[in-house]
Amino acid sequence: MNMNQYLDIAPEVREALAQGKPVVALESTIISHGMPYPQNVETALNVERIVRENGATPATIAVIGGRLKAGLSREEIEYLGKSGSAVTKASRRDLPVIVSRGMDGACTVATTMIIAEMAGIRVFATGGIGGVHRGAETTMDISADLEELGMTGVMVVCAGAKSILDLGLTLEYLETKGVPVIGYGTDELPAFYTRKSGFGVDYRLDTPAELAAAFHAKLGMGLKGGMLVTNPIPEAYSMDPDVINRAIDEAIEDSRKLGIHGKQTTPYLLARIKDITGGDSLDSNIRLVYNNAALAAQTAAELAKLG
Repeated sequence: MNMNQYLDIAPEVREALAQGKPVVALESTIISHGMPYPQNVETALNVERIVRENGATPATIAVIGGRLKAGLSREEIEYLGKSGSAVTKASRRDLPVIVSRGMDGACTVATTMIIAEMAGIRVFATGGIGGVHRGAETTMDISADLEELGMTGVMVVCAGAKSILDLGLTLEYLETKGVPVIGYGTDELPAFYTRKSGFGVDYRLDTPAELAAAFHAKLGMGLKGGMLVTNPIPEAYSMDPDVINRAIDEAIEDSRKLGIHGKQTTPYLLARIKDITGGDSLDSNIRLVYNNAALAAQTAAELAKLG
């Protein structure tokens, strides 16, 4: 556990870490940028509850008043939810200025990994990771999440890469960075809203104990970087691939016409897809996050047994 001068670890999280108990990191962009208030707060609290029900301590991660926070109070989650997109979406490049100026920041996958590792938290549950955007061969729009996975020793449990991305190039990039892409109970990369993508994963593992053993071996060998566990959305909440792909194509075309790029791209596309699908995509998004939180907690519990 790191005593970083910029980091505040919530008492409950600090105690769990000190006792070698399982802890799961959770991101905060889903609260401020992922969905509207009060649904965002309700979802964040439900995710924390699911982590507890599956045997681990939740640590929602954000920057508040320039302090890196590993573990938020209910009031802090409420504050982020009400502030919404007024809170800066913070990736690695944003942290020095946000912290030095005493600002608030909602943590992306990349920053959640950074702060989790600082605190000594090894498992992190999210919705989907960022990746290589479509057209990146000309725009160079590649999420910092991928770079972080290549550097930072945290297991990320997600429902695959968001299907607004170029999934083939995202997998190529992860391979270059030496990041193992694991399919949980599947040989195929899940595509966030749907269970299938047409792309294979590196390895299929079928139990939380197997996931924990693989990550424990990675840490034990001192291999740099994280591990990506892709957990398919539950069948009942999976969307029709044709419907969601049409919505994605339409949203991407709209974003191009509007000249949207950089960190605005993903929030815009997700909001536009939600409108096009009549809210179905948001329901699916919430369900897959719950599913990932449960698996991450079970895996963190197995990892804790390995010491």
